Amino acid sequence: MDMIAPEQISPLDTVSSFIRRDHGLFIDNEWQQGGSTDRLSVFDPATGQAITTVVNASEADVDRAVKAAYKAFESGVWSAMAPAERERILLRFADQVEANAEELAQIETLNQGKSINIARFVDVGGAPAYIRYIAGLTTKITGETFDVSIGVIPGAKYTTYTRREPVGVVGAIAPWNFPMMIGLWKIMPALAAGCTVVLKPSEVTPLTSLRLVELAHAAGLPAGVLNVVTGDGKAGKALVDHPLVSKITFTGSTATGKAIARSASDRLLRTSLELGGKNPAIFLKDAPIEQAVQGAMLGGFFNNGQVCAASSRLYVAREIYEPFVKALSDAVNGMSIGPGMDPTSQVNPVVSALHREKIMGHIASARDQGARIVAGGEQPDRPGFYVQPTVVVDAARDFAISRLEVFGPLVTVTPFDTEEEAIDLANDTQMGLTASLWTNDLKKTMDYVPRLKAGTVWVNSHNLIDPAMPFGGYKESGIGRDFGIHSLDSYSEVKSVCIAH
Repeated sequence: MDMIAPEQISPLDTVSSFIRRDHGLFIDNEWQQGGSTDRLSVFDPATGQAITTVVNASEADVDRAVKAAYKAFESGVWSAMAPAERERILLRFADQVEANAEELAQIETLNQGKSINIARFVDVGGAPAYIRYIAGLTTKITGETFDVSIGVIPGAKYTTYTRREPVGVVGAIAPWNFPMMIGLWKIMPALAAGCTVVLKPSEVTPLTSLRLVELAHAAGLPAGVLNVVTGDGKAGKALVDHPLVSKITFTGSTATGKAIARSASDRLLRTSLELGGKNPAIFLKDAPIEQAVQGAMLGGFFNNGQVCAASSRLYVAREIYEPFVKALSDAVNGMSIGPGMDPTSQVNPVVSALHREKIMGHIASARDQGARIVAGGEQPDRPGFYVQPTVVVDAARDFAISRLEVFGPLVTVTPFDTEEEAIDLANDTQMGLTASLWTNDLKKTMDYVPRLKAGTVWVNSHNLIDPAMPFGGYKESGIGRDFGIHSLDSYSEVKSVCIAH
């Protein structure tokens, strides 16, 4: 595995000055230091060094943010605004993101560790299109009319219809793997539906959210409509438990999602939960080796495997298993390791020291249970939070490495003898976020796609998303869907109206 000399991009002056700021909380259209004196260090994963600090919001800070959002919602300053005007403001927000794209990409890379190429072309590059897609739905919120047969009063006539109304204050909790992009997945449909928002980014990767909120308000969002509080899990819990919050949208681990669901159940709080995945990819015997290995690389190691949709379990037909494993191992061993700000590096650091240790623990457990490491499996001897991309074989279905989400640059490869066995192996998980099938056989494609228990099934591809295509999970991978024309539905209530005349 190549260790390359860094050829890093120098941060823009605006990026350096932004990172050095005394970051506060954005509440009611102004920066506030908040009542908490506790601050959290923010690290550059490529060096392991702290680059700035942010406020660790207290319960009182969260309360202030929620009350600002509630006041803005109740005043109608946003929810009662003409839909076309809300759309225009959100479209201006897209323009702001586009105009500041390089700055946002560099902040994302310096804070999260990912390749600047991914930050530029995926996180930031895809954001304007997503914002504009959702902004367009602002003027497409509709109800229905009904011919009813109410016979209580003879001869009476009724006009009945439904209307969708914004649910209220939305608490949005974003993860650390795609902090800007997934943050937008949460705030945009809420804003388009007429809700107000309190966003809590991950304490590990808060920086792009702090810059994003400035751009949103530069686009014309009224005071209190979008607020950002930074902080650890205590701030997230305060947001979930706040009585003025009407809905929580969360992306993260299944364990945390379950905890939110338990807390939300006490007052029937609306929730959207996009949770973990232990996602399979099935390679039938007709899958060309070169295409299959490229697909496995993209599916398993994109963003260093820190993707909820990553294909971490690879099931390969016995006929092509040996050449597949060799080609995949050779490709993984040939990947260059370096910082995200070096656009030539193929493997970048994972997000934190804690997460690196978690991944290394999974690798150690796999070895202890009898699995074999055929590529990678080590922690490079260099500063920063690096883990070699790793290929594991001989991992039985009951091994921890086959059951638990690693969320890192690691895949297991397992042979199958029959396609029925492959489907059984693929579905043998409590999660069901994504899956992929690799074959050129049309009949098998049409037969097997319905049998894979996952919210998204790709064929001859993996990890591809689009604003028009709903995304979410089966089973313990969550509740609800992002994207698509119905993505605003969960941010609104349906009200039936019956008029006697």
